[in-house]
Amino acid sequence: MLASGLSELFLWLFSSSKDYNLLSTRVPIQGAHLMRMDPNPKKPNISTPDSAISNGSTHTYSSFPDEVLEKVLSLIDSHKDRNSVSLVCKNWYNVERWTRTNLFIGNCYSVSPEIVAKRFPRIKSVRLKGKPRFSDFNMLPRDWGADVNPWLVMFAKVYPFLEELRLKRMTVSDDSLEFLAKSFLGFKALSLSSCDGFNDDGLNAIATHCMNLTELNIQDNVTEDIGGGWLSCFPDNFVSLEILNFASLNSDVSFDTLERLVSRCKSLRVLKVNESVSLEQLQRLLTLAPQLMELGTGSFMQELTPRQCEDLEISFRNCKDLHALSGLWEVTSPYLPALYGACAGLTFLNLSDAALQSVEVSKLLAHCPNLRRLWVVDTVEDKGLEAVGSSCPLLEELRVFPADPYDRHHRHGVTDSGFLAVSRGCRKLHYVLYFCRRMTNAAVVTVVQNCPDFTHFRLCIMNPGQPDYLTNDPMDEAFAAVAKTCTKLRRLSVSGLLTDLTFEYIGKYAKNLETLSVAFAGSSDWGMQCVLEGCPKLRKLEIRDCPFGNAALLSGLEKYERMRSLWMSACNLTMKGCMLLARKMPRLNVEVIKDEESDDSQADKVYVYRSIAGPRQDAPPLVLTL
Repeated sequence: MLASGLSELFLWLFSSSKDYNLLSTRVPIQGAHLMRMDPNPKKPNISTPDSAISNGSTHTYSSFPDEVLEKVLSLIDSHKDRNSVSLVCKNWYNVERWTRTNLFIGNCYSVSPEIVAKRFPRIKSVRLKGKPRFSDFNMLPRDWGADVNPWLVMFAKVYPFLEELRLKRMTVSDDSLEFLAKSFLGFKALSLSSCDGFNDDGLNAIATHCMNLTELNIQDNVTEDIGGGWLSCFPDNFVSLEILNFASLNSDVSFDTLERLVSRCKSLRVLKVNESVSLEQLQRLLTLAPQLMELGTGSFMQELTPRQCEDLEISFRNCKDLHALSGLWEVTSPYLPALYGACAGLTFLNLSDAALQSVEVSKLLAHCPNLRRLWVVDTVEDKGLEAVGSSCPLLEELRVFPADPYDRHHRHGVTDSGFLAVSRGCRKLHYVLYFCRRMTNAAVVTVVQNCPDFTHFRLCIMNPGQPDYLTNDPMDEAFAAVAKTCTKLRRLSVSGLLTDLTFEYIGKYAKNLETLSVAFAGSSDWGMQCVLEGCPKLRKLEIRDCPFGNAALLSGLEKYERMRSLWMSACNLTMKGCMLLARKMPRLNVEVIKDEESDDSQADKVYVYRSIAGPRQDAPPLVLTL
């Protein structure tokens, strides 16, 4: 009876972050975040009731046995929910810090390794992000920062039991990877997403020393001089690998070495190889690992005999648990039937590396009735998207990438017609990334009426300042409809010819918006001011090539400390405006990234983020910390 009552109580308390925040307003916040640490790291006795005085009255919370409270809090995985738990009272703050094993840091400069180490004593898994997203577009100097080494040094002192490290847009040297491999004896999982700075030597060290490794995941690698010899460094008795992804590496690998590794690792469930692996070799890998759940194929640029085609088809058919398929470089119509046997169970199909035509994608999708996620290239054209609408009724996420984003005279691709076709057939769609060359207000209005549950709406009309191609009107009506109709919207990317009216609607209606990306849009400072005065949950604001200036920047003084970051480039900002922001908000880091030939009075690229660690000490000369 007691257990049932406690379960019901905690189910109510932990049902949402909103509930936590509501509860936390009824008690004084003691040690609620990294800035307010308990000076005594000793593990607390939680069975003592916690009393607090709020508005002149005393509130006493019922005590729970130590074991019950620790057990319940240890079951909470969401970092947002855990942050809210720590706000309830001092006892809950203390037990949360002792039971937290997973840590997410969205900006490596928002806090120092030393502060993290004092706050959380038992971390086993870390997710750490470094550079802002615009580094993907070469908008940061190469030596901008985000070096993982200071974090690893601190982790080795405080968390020798660290098991997982997931890095995104961090600089990771070979020395850092070697230090990682030798410092954590029980290390199991390494993910490097859009990281730079390493090559063969670092991967050699990981393969040689991490004897318990279950995951090696290299995504969107930006280092080009990595060879394939690191695969041979896994010892002959190494059998623990469950996830192996080197699809983004350009070098050839020793297939014999890869084949032996796959044959030893009986628990392997994710395998994503690069283009150097041929179709014949892929067939041999599938024969060794029919248990795979996610597969990234190699290149399809090989002529197979009829017998080889039959063997490949049988191997795909035997992969009964396969639910995600990617790669498919240079795949052509003759080889598509080999995939059909594995398509029925697919929930994610990534064709972003396969420039399929509409006829080809239509035939493939006819065998994929259970797709939830689909990534394609705009070579499928509107006819291909019509096939998506008719064949994929369960689709929840669609991403359409441009085959050549820099060809402004490209007459093919997808349009409003394809977008409408998808929305009519895929009513469960809630995530879209759509690159196109023309769009209409009416089409977007209809799309969000058909699919009102969008949480992510990222529409990129690739010609900057492009109006509705039928009426020549601004695209204000389209994004006003998105803001008003999609009440669950969390991420929005806008494009096309837009006036301040769009941002007025976003500020007024997008109450759950967390991330907004803007390019080549707006009329005046008023547009940005509308967003900053509205959008109560806004956490990231990314702006480039817009007319927003100092007045717009300074209108967000009350908002920035609640946000993770603000990025502005090629706007109308001056050094004077940025320095004024830095003086008024000393707990913000205001960084101006200068171009070598820029005007000293102008602020070319501005990156603003909250930090409890103060200004960073590793900024290169072109990065001015105000």
